[in-house]
Amino acid sequence: MDDNALINQKINQAVEILTEIGIDTWLTFVRETNAGGDPILPLIYGHDLTWQSALILTSSGKKIAVVGRFEKETAESLGAYQVLGYDEGISEVLRSTLMDLKPQFVAVNTSKNDVLADGLSHGMYGLLTDYLAGTGLAENLVSAERLIGALRARKTPLEIERIKTAVRTTEEIYRQTFDFLSVDKTEIEVAEFMHRQVKIRGLETAWETASCPAVNAGPDTPVGHGAPTEIRIKPGHIVHFDFGVKENGYCSDIQRVVYMLRSDEDHAPLEVQHGFRTIVQAIQQAVAAIQPGVMGIEIDAIARAVVIDAGYPEFKYATGHQMGRIVHDGGTLLGPKWERYGNLPEQVIEPGHVYTIEPGLMVPAYGYIGIEEDILVTESGAIFLSEPQTELILLR
Repeated sequence: MDDNALINQKINQAVEILTEIGIDTWLTFVRETNAGGDPILPLIYGHDLTWQSALILTSSGKKIAVVGRFEKETAESLGAYQVLGYDEGISEVLRSTLMDLKPQFVAVNTSKNDVLADGLSHGMYGLLTDYLAGTGLAENLVSAERLIGALRARKTPLEIERIKTAVRTTEEIYRQTFDFLSVDKTEIEVAEFMHRQVKIRGLETAWETASCPAVNAGPDTPVGHGAPTEIRIKPGHIVHFDFGVKENGYCSDIQRVVYMLRSDEDHAPLEVQHGFRTIVQAIQQAVAAIQPGVMGIEIDAIARAVVIDAGYPEFKYATGHQMGRIVHDGGTLLGPKWERYGNLPEQVIEPGHVYTIEPGLMVPAYGYIGIEEDILVTESGAIFLSEPQTELILLR
């Protein structure tokens, strides 16, 4: 099945969601998208758009694209939209098209909570309200946040298969990396090896290559979204990885942990073992609690409590995020009720959602333990897409 077929699936899914949430018309309004387009465009169009363009979907099943004349053929090739072209300006055809639809509300891509539902720029919003002045429609613009959150989150079977493929590739690269890993290699050398594996496969990393993978060796490495450093791997180091690939347009995101044995060790120190078991327990309990209808904040609280009750500081990020076309996909978040997360942790988990689960902690004098698994929500709970790490990898 090609990308056009997938886009058609998502467009049809959007029509169903419009009916479900009681909004009759959804408008995506863009221009010059190669300079920074609306994040929804890959799901419902799959190409850049140059002139001011409007993609209109209705709960009655109408699908209309208003585009510049030179992009009319590309829009028609999708086989999804009734395509209307223009030359001098879009305003007249956009107004008349919307007036003919007689919408009660027009959902547009603005959101205070979800960056992926906030693709309508301030300037374009101003143009849109100017174009719709006098029609009564400008007063009936509403946020498409609920629609976009659901559309991104509810993965089709084809989307799930693509994510599974990316997960399998990531696990394969990890296995090769663990064979390559040894004392005295730098974080940068290990990251470059992983980059070569991605390049050999003709793929790209799931996020910015400079920090994908993250490779953290020992207690003095900067943990987070920074690039690997010249720090050398030494015996007694925890080596932490955060890595994913984008394959067929869909991402993986997996963290793994290795302990480098000292010459007189056959197993990791008790402090390291305790930290590792704590994170495994946090993941397993969180995944076991995931059910459709549960709020993200409830799952976050479970994982967070395991870490805190084991005597570690609270990790200062969400337990998990959605994953799909991009590595941090929008909608429901498995996170705490913090200001920066808006209302996303209070949204509910649904079948077809794909999440990461990624609690973490620091073991003083040894390094950071963070494990991240990718999971799929089903009608009866959650299943692992990645093979969960339940044993600490020991290397010399």
